[in-house]
Amino acid sequence: MSSFFRRIMVTLVISCGVILAGAFWVAPMALSFYVAKTVPATAGVTPTDLSDHSVSQAPGLRLSYVGYDFDVPWSDLDEAKTVLYPKHKREKTEAVLAFHSGLRLVVTAVPARAFAHEFGQELTTSQQPRTSDYVLARDIYEFSPEKMHYLSLSSELQSRDQAMLNLKSILSVKPAENGIFNIQSASYKGFQQGNPQVRQDSLLVTLYSDEGSVQLKFWQKDYPAGVTQAEINRIVQSLQRRSATENYAIAKSEK
Repeated sequence: MSSFFRRIMVTLVISCGVILAGAFWVAPMALSFYVAKTVPATAGVTPTDLSDHSVSQAPGLRLSYVGYDFDVPWSDLDEAKTVLYPKHKREKTEAVLAFHSGLRLVVTAVPARAFAHEFGQELTTSQQPRTSDYVLARDIYEFSPEKMHYLSLSSELQSRDQAMLNLKSILSVKPAENGIFNIQSASYKGFQQGNPQVRQDSLLVTLYSDEGSVQLKFWQKDYPAGVTQAEINRIVQSLQRRSATENYAIAKSEK
């Protein structure tokens, strides 16, 4: 083989190597930078601890919906406008509680490990096995563009980072612009999106336990007073899951 053809072969091998390097490293790295640049600003917000742990002592009601008991620091529940979902099923998983003040509180019950089952497999790597709903949610909320491994040679790790950031973008709703906060009670750990000190149309609290998760959404667009942190804390601290026996008794009474 002449030196001319030998140089051509070497050039082809080098060119193929560069192309492969681009396919297996440069392209995923570029995609990581692109994903980080295009996600909403809420993807960069990470949880901080609440500064207000006070609990409202205002007169209120003890309510039972979707398998849970909890206190609300308001006495003006409008039962005529309160709706349970799904309407066509006997077992309800969501309650839209209406109050005469204009406030709406949406309480949604989620089965245990439903969150991890839906998203955990996508994020699982050989270094991180599947975990609980709360731990998975914590890992997602604590993730941000600054934590991405842009220069990693592991395509698996880069894919996981991109999935984490995409999920963070989905889970972080608009109220998160004003903060994401760690919130917990004796039985639940979770996250609050939104700061009651900053007026906004809604606030979102998601609480996790091994027995199931609960989402509390406060719609306050038509509620002039606005929900306070002490009122949110009252609901969170009082939240209890009903036993199967209690649920059965309530179901019989509703027949």
